Amino acid sequence: MTKNGLLWSCTYCTLLAGFTAYVMLDTFVLPKVIRSDATEMNMSLFSSEADSANAEKQTDIIQDDTTYKDENISIKLKEYYENETAIYVADVQLSSAKYIKTAFAKDSYGRNIKETTSDIAENKNAVFAVNGDFYGAREEGYVIRNGILYRDNGDGGADVLCIYPDGRFEITDSEEKTAQELIDEGVWQAFSFGPALIEDSKIAVSEKDEVGKAMASNPRTAVGIIDDLHYIFVVSDGRTSESEGLSLFELAQFMSGFGVKTAYNLDGGGSSTMYFNGEVINNPTTNGKSIKERSVSDIVYIGY
Repeated sequence: MTKNGLLWSCTYCTLLAGFTAYVMLDTFVLPKVIRSDATEMNMSLFSSEADSANAEKQTDIIQDDTTYKDENISIKLKEYYENETAIYVADVQLSSAKYIKTAFAKDSYGRNIKETTSDIAENKNAVFAVNGDFYGAREEGYVIRNGILYRDNGDGGADVLCIYPDGRFEITDSEEKTAQELIDEGVWQAFSFGPALIEDSKIAVSEKDEVGKAMASNPRTAVGIIDDLHYIFVVSDGRTSESEGLSLFELAQFMSGFGVKTAYNLDGGGSSTMYFNGEVINNPTTNGKSIKERSVSDIVYIGY
């Protein structure tokens, strides 16, 4: 090879490596704000004038380490140990679905904008919270939060959980309905992670189902509906000697035991976090070597 040829080859390889590094940084590291101060809530979705207003936090509150109760919100926490896994369950009953809210890290919608679940929850004065679907790690999948449409491109027909103002859950996909159609129907929240765990009171996953290339046993986060305005949030620990983690099928089986009609898998692994009354309830871990919250792009919370 001539000197000029060698120089060109070296230059090309350097440019290619630099471009690849930039693409990786831009995709996974560099923050990109698309909408700042993303705190809007379309409260007009709620029918009556009294229901559409942001209620003041109640003063007559019953509260301890495992319980919160006021006029509109009732939360009871309980811990289980099944399949060699610590599982945390929040039984939630509400007077209105408007108390199922969502929030973005740093109040901004975009890419690689992250905070811990507890930090986002504290910023919103949340009574209870779990991590969301980590929309910011992907460029596809509907994002409808608090009645506002943020992303309308689908992700190949993957399961989408829709929560309506009357509190009901519905599983759909981007091949069945567009994001605009969901907005026109009045969807309050829409999450794109999945899969659906339970539909029509029947387990919707098999023992072979998994999220991407994830391990069979993992920390998990899921939400389900038992009855009108009666919900269950589940977070499991995993990847440690004390808590192995759950497969999707094991998670669905566990939730089915509570009489869940519809259940949906949110982001798991190191993201799985449950927050209640100012404390992180579970033991979040990415690699099992240290107990530490992972920063995420969004949360689901209960509060005013």
